[in-house]
Amino acid sequence: MTVSRKLVTLITVLLVVAGCTSVTEDLRLTIATGFPSGVYNKLGNALATEWSKQMGMPTPTVLATEGSPDNINRLAAGQADIAFSAADVANDRRNDKFSALARIYDDYLHIVVRADSPIRALADLTGKRIGIGAANSGVKTIAERVLKILKVDGQPFEYGLPQSTDALRKGEIDAFFWSGGLPTDEIVQLSRAMDIRLLDMSEQMRTIRKDYRYYGAATIPLSVYQVANTVPVTTLTVPNLLMVTDRLSNDAAKALAQGIFAAQKQLADVTEAADSIDIRSAVETHPIPLHPGAREFYRDEKQL
Repeated sequence: MTVSRKLVTLITVLLVVAGCTSVTEDLRLTIATGFPSGVYNKLGNALATEWSKQMGMPTPTVLATEGSPDNINRLAAGQADIAFSAADVANDRRNDKFSALARIYDDYLHIVVRADSPIRALADLTGKRIGIGAANSGVKTIAERVLKILKVDGQPFEYGLPQSTDALRKGEIDAFFWSGGLPTDEIVQLSRAMDIRLLDMSEQMRTIRKDYRYYGAATIPLSVYQVANTVPVTTLTVPNLLMVTDRLSNDAAKALAQGIFAAQKQLADVTEAADSIDIRSAVETHPIPLHPGAREFYRDEKQL
């Protein structure tokens, strides 16, 4: 743990001892996450447990969902108080009531094919059977954008990750898209069960980022999965945000933001994606503004 993280943990503990629990002791929250065993769901369950321990609040209810669009819809409808969302979906569906507690980690776009497939580049997906993500998922949002921008016309199947991995194994699809943290358990398991490759997006990222500046580019190291690639794969990344609304009080938002970083070790224990949660980048929630309470916390920590 870094010195800054130790300091955040110490400050959080002191605040709780000093009476921070009075802000949250009766706070009942529902967190919209993602599909079971996904990174959103793992982090949501870990946060629910740690927030309850830290602040003496009732353990938040954790909802398994279809992904970012589903989460944002639930947040807008008052069916969730906190929602995990990719920044692109949050931007598309934002309103004046939405804000963020933190930028947490980045999702990596995986475009998976069989190792012996003739598909070597995104252009080769033309006419192919492609799993593009579940109907109400952030994966589908990215997949459709990428295919449209690159003018790739395939045969889309609205398959979530479990369906996609199963269909690729059976030869029922030729490729699938997935956007998630590193590593994603289902792809780890798939890479152990059969030989796969990931498609590289180096040549397409400049074109994609002309339209969508909040998408980034990063590499998936060869050590993450057992893949047939011989060099690290460059792909699209999208930030993930922990979203809330103005229904959450400033004091509660501040306490919850503190709690994220106090729980860093516990979050990292459930998924390696949490290793990249960092207080310095947590404030970079554009295009969604920080909740005023979270902003106060980051100001106290000299991050704003």
